[in-house]
Parts: sequence; C-alpha cells; structure tokens
Amino acid sequence: MFIKRGWGKRATPGTRSALLRALTQNGLRQCLRVAGGGTLGFVVSQLMGWNYGVFFTVFPMFLLGMIPILNGSIIRQFLTNVSLNVIEVSLVVGLLKHMPVVMTLVVLGMFLFRFNLMAKGSLFLFGANGVLTLSILLHFASYPSVDLSDLLACNLVASLLAVFIAMLMHTLFPDVEARTPPPRVTKPPAQIRHETLIGGLTATLSFWVFQVFDLQGSLSAQMATILVLFALGYSGAQASAARRAVGTLLGCNLALLMQLLLYTQSHHFLLVVLLYWLGLMLFAREHIHEGVGSGIGFGGLTTLGILFGQSLGPQQDLVYSALYRFSSMSVALTLTLLVMACLHVALNRWTPTRLPDIK
Repeated sequence: MFIKRGWGKRATPGTRSALLRALTQNGLRQCLRVAGGGTLGFVVSQLMGWNYGVFFTVFPMFLLGMIPILNGSIIRQFLTNVSLNVIEVSLVVGLLKHMPVVMTLVVLGMFLFRFNLMAKGSLFLFGANGVLTLSILLHFASYPSVDLSDLLACNLVASLLAVFIAMLMHTLFPDVEARTPPPRVTKPPAQIRHETLIGGLTATLSFWVFQVFDLQGSLSAQMATILVLFALGYSGAQASAARRAVGTLLGCNLALLMQLLLYTQSHHFLLVVLLYWLGLMLFAREHIHEGVGSGIGFGGLTTLGILFGQSLGPQQDLVYSALYRFSSMSVALTLTLLVMACLHVALNRWTPTRLPDIK
C-alpha cells in the first residue's frame, strides 16, 4: 500500500527537526520530479490550448508524488485504469443519465469495487487512481453543456502525457539509493469490508450531493472529499482532512501572492511558469517531509494545479477562484467527516464490518 504508507523510512518526532533542515538525495530528486513534471504538464496544456487543464496538471503530480518509483506494474495499473474509466463513463453517462437513481447505484458499485482493491492493498494504485479519475470525469460529464467526447479524449491524452512525463522525470532525476518497499499489511475480512463500505458510500454520496446542488465549479472541494478517503477509515481521514485543509489554504494564499507579484505581467508566460515551478517545489518539499499520501504538501500541490490549470487566463479572476475553492473545500471536508463518523459508528455495530480492537 505504497500511497497510504509511503516508501522508505518515515519521519519520527525525534528526527523531524533534522529532516526539515535538509532533504535526502532521494527526497531532493523526488521534489525535482514532482515540480518538473507538474510544470511540464501545465506548459504543454497551455501551449496546446487543450481543455480541462486540471488533468494535465494533477495527473503528473499524482503519478510522481504519491508513488516515488516507476515500473511496468505501476504504468500498467495507471493506463488500464484510464482505459476502463473511459468505457465506464461512456456507458454510465450515455445510457443512464436520464435515470439518476440507477446511475447512482451503478456509480456506487464502481466505487465499492475500487475501494475493495485499495483495502486489500495489492492494487492500491489502480483503485485510488480509479476513484479520483472517476470522480473528476463524472463531475464534468453529468452536465449537459459538456462535450463527453472532448472530456474523455482530454483524459486519455493527459494520462498518456503523465506517463511520458513520469518516465522523463525519472530519467532526468533518478534516485541515488534503492528504496525499501513498504511491508505488506494483512487485514481481517471484517476490516476490509468496513473500509470498502465507508469509502464507497462516502464517495457516492459526494458525487450525488455535487450533482443535486449543481456545484459545477467546486471540483477542488469534491477532490478534497475523495482524497481524504485514501486513509481508508474515519480515524485516518480526520488527520488527513486537517492536513488537506491547511495545504489548500496555503496553496490558495500562495496563488494569490503569485497573482499580486505578476499583477499586470501575467501575459508573460515564462514568469508564470517560473513562479508556478517555485510554488510546486515548495509544496513538494513539504510533501516529502510529511511522508504521507494526501497531506499539507500534496494538498498545496493539487490546489496550485487546479487553480493554474482551470483559472489562469486574462479574463478569469484567480483571486475569486482561490477564495471560493478554500471556502467550499472547508465545508465539503466538514460534511465528509460527519458522514464518515456516522458510517463508522454504524458499521462497528455490525459484526461482519466491525473493526478489530487494537491492543
């Protein structure tokens, strides 16, 4: 479960202060990969004028930030998930869009399948990437104004580009030392069922709420509700939500500072790219130090990616976008934790889904 637990040694309180002073060689290389990959995805999407810039900014961050290594298994899981997502979204939206109840039940089944893979651990990347990508695609695809073919094409292109960028970054900035893979964790069946249900039900409810209330401009908030579920449980989601909120706040503030620095010079693309890269480096450094999946660093990374990927343009107000995204994300995370707390209590009352006592 390399996304949830990370690779290599985790920082303890006694070593935290030492780690903050300097990165390891592997940590520095990963920072360069994350910042370079995220920047390259942003540059390509802007130069090509492609829609859905969030795909091109977030996918490289996910592939390079959540997973510190790259091999054939990771690439196959990533690309297989992309292909499956295209088929699923095409069928679900194309055939069931006029039947919201049936569509919601099918979405629940897709989320439960992926959270089950995440809970078991062997295909965590496939499940996590599937949950995140499905949420984004379904968020966009359910609106009548969206061209489904263009949406799915951009998703495919962005995924292929993310793999190419990841391979390029690992070639330019390879690890100096071999990483120690995380130990496998054996879970009882009841815990797997508990984590599957709490993740699948919460993700489906998030999808339903964002459709019913027509929150088309709240992609950042919906992504936040999905990323905290990667902790696979209520107790882990509490800490993840707090870190994510701090990361989003810092990301919004940094984006506002960049807007002030650029002021009337935002048409100078090289200046924008330079500031964007510096911002990604700052949050990538914090992400490596934390040693967790979706924390302060990754929250800041994705916030910058969404703001610059979707809200950067001469006719768009980055200030409003930053303030709106933080406020909507705070409300969404609070409601998500309340739902997870209720599900946690309910599932623990039923023996087949009761979490084991930790002694």
